[in-house]
Amino acid sequence: MKRPIIATLLGLLVGARAPAAPPAPACTDKPHHQFDFWIGDWQVTAAGKPVGTNRIDALLDGCALLENWVGAGGVRGHSLNFYDPARGRWHQTWIDSTGSSLLLDGQFKDGKMVLSSAQPGQRAADRITWTPNADGSVRQLWEHTDDGGKSWSVAFDGLYRRAGK
Repeated sequence: MKRPIIATLLGLLVGARAPAAPPAPACTDKPHHQFDFWIGDWQVTAAGKPVGTNRIDALLDGCALLENWVGAGGVRGHSLNFYDPARGRWHQTWIDSTGSSLLLDGQFKDGKMVLSSAQPGQRAADRITWTPNADGSVRQLWEHTDDGGKSWSVAFDGLYRRAGK
């Protein structure tokens, strides 16, 4: 009786396949990390006055960034940011506690991350530019147009400084 059990176990072991190699790490190339300067805990000011805090976390082994905004007036918001290699573009989806949302796309160019909601034929659009500064701070400039990009007005001009510094 012991022979059939041993033969069955040996058959299973011999027929078993070697474990598959783990997949190659995703999102390790340089474009996936162009927005890493924004990762961290931030105190945000506009015109020198506190306007909120923001925590940016890397997710999914560096494949995405999660933004966690808390405004001084109580509005909370989150965004998911990721690089899409098929399009060679960055994407941000934003939603906040007032129900407002933004869908932005763009690129890291000339040392700045520039994301926009502009679509062909659309008159109203938003454009947000994040600029890393030499002192480790980050400027976020949010602009809006209602005339198809002929003119832009400033919706928000904030300075991010690392919390605790």
